Amino acid sequence: MTTTPLALDTDQARARLAELTVIDVRTPGEYASGHLPGALNVPLDRIRRALPEIRHAAGRGDILMVCASGARSESAGRLLAEEGIPTATLTGGTSAWADAGLDLHRPAACDTRAGWSMERQVRFTAGTVVLLGLLLGLLVHPAFQLLSAGIAGGLVFSALTDTCGMAVVLGKLPHNRPRTADLAATLAALRRG
Repeated sequence: MTTTPLALDTDQARARLAELTVIDVRTPGEYASGHLPGALNVPLDRIRRALPEIRHAAGRGDILMVCASGARSESAGRLLAEEGIPTATLTGGTSAWADAGLDLHRPAACDTRAGWSMERQVRFTAGTVVLLGLLLGLLVHPAFQLLSAGIAGGLVFSALTDTCGMAVVLGKLPHNRPRTADLAATLAALRRG
C-alpha cells in the first residue's frame, strides 16, 4: 500500500509535537547543530536500515520527517510511503522552525566538528572546485577549466532534478556519518517509544 506523505507547517507541527515521533534525516553534524525538541536522528542514507523500527513507531502514532529545508524529508517520506508507512513532513524544515522563532535543541556535549549544514558544505565545495579549476586553467593548462564547467553542469542538473550528488558524497565523509552507537540508540528509542 502506498500512501502520500502529508505536509505540516510549523504551527501545525508545534501544536502536535508531543504526539509525533519526529525523525530528523539530516547528517549527525547538522542534527547536532540544532534540531526540533525530541527529534531522533536517522540520516537519509540510513532510512532503509531503520524501516522495521520506523514501522513500529508508526504503529504507535504519527511520524514527522524533518530536514533542513524539506527536500530530504520529502524523499524519506516518499520512500516510507512506498513501504506503506504513513508520514508527514515539516514544510520548510528546521530552517522554517527556527525562522518562526521556535526552539531548537542542541546536545550539551556534542561534537561540533561538522557544524555546517549540508547546503553550506555543498556551496563551499562547489565554489572551491570552481575557483581551483579557473586558477589552474589560467596558470597550468586551459583544460583545467573543464573542472569548473563540470561543477556548473552538476549544479544545473541538481536544480533540475532536486537531487544533489555532491551532498551524497559529502554525506559519506567521517564528520557527516552517523556513529554506530548513535544510530543504535536511535533505533532502540524508536522501538520502545
